[in-house]
Amino acid sequence: MPDPQFAARLLSWFDLHGRQDLPWQHPRTPYRVWIAEVMLQQTQVQTVIPYYQRFLQQFPTLIDLANAELDQVLALWSGLGYYSRARNLHRAAGMCVQQHGAFLPDTFDAIAALPGIGPSTAGAILAQAHGARLAILDGNVRRVLARYRAVAGDPAAKKTQDALWALSKAALPHQRLADYTQALMDLGATLCVRSRPDCAHCPINSDCHAYQQGSVAQFPQPRARRARPLRQSCQLWVQDGQQRILLQRRPPVGIWAGLWSLVDGDDAADARRKLAQFGVEPGNAEPMTKIRHEFTHFSLQIDVQRMRGTAGVADGDLRWLHPTEALQLGLPQPLRRLIESWQHGLESV
Repeated sequence: MPDPQFAARLLSWFDLHGRQDLPWQHPRTPYRVWIAEVMLQQTQVQTVIPYYQRFLQQFPTLIDLANAELDQVLALWSGLGYYSRARNLHRAAGMCVQQHGAFLPDTFDAIAALPGIGPSTAGAILAQAHGARLAILDGNVRRVLARYRAVAGDPAAKKTQDALWALSKAALPHQRLADYTQALMDLGATLCVRSRPDCAHCPINSDCHAYQQGSVAQFPQPRARRARPLRQSCQLWVQDGQQRILLQRRPPVGIWAGLWSLVDGDDAADARRKLAQFGVEPGNAEPMTKIRHEFTHFSLQIDVQRMRGTAGVADGDLRWLHPTEALQLGLPQPLRRLIESWQHGLESV
């Protein structure tokens, strides 16, 4: 069990060194905290902040988000990755309007039932927005607690997860839950980091088992690294006589689900067959660029070929767009960078 002074020492440290000027803390409303916590899933604070600010400027209320088109939401999310988070946010906002009077629910079961909100995110939202006495267990907190009590085992295994959840719940104070929750996340993000942790300045180092045993690097137990498989793709940058680019909305499942992308295939021949099915008459192709993009479980090598195209009937999921129009949509980050670079080249001519 944690030392009785665990929370007190953590809060004292937070008062002096914690992050107390994050944009979602002022004001710390349920909606603002919810958006932040979803964005912070698998993404660091410094990366999230500019996305968060643009998102809240466009969708200042839950109703604004619920009424938005999914394309608008994905466009603002473009580059942040893990796009299912954006789709779940949009879907959850609609559910809140329909089922909860246009408010984010304030009970654990109700909020955890919304898409994209697991037990840790639900606890973080309710603790910070309502001062609820609920535990969290995100990646930073798992690392802190695994080291604090030298919890061995695969962090993804149920036995290990159960032990860490028990620790997290036992450590909860009875007051200042919002600050405590932020303090715990801050400790993992700023001092108790994955590599080269700053244990000397940690407020709980005096009874951290891993630190006292000189075994901090062993916790959490490192996962076995697997080589990422390499996949190949060919994407066709098709332009018409008006310098418009042909974009297609990707399927609702799979990589970059629901985003707009170039027509692609396993190879050039496969991609050209798809173009023909859309009624587009492609010209001769020439190499444009090669892009390598890293996903969580694999790497993708994209061969982008450029060509002229004519005809083709645009529909809801297939459009000829000028660069400025394309950049208003949700795009995979590699394509967004490519369009911006191409547009800059046009403007500098």
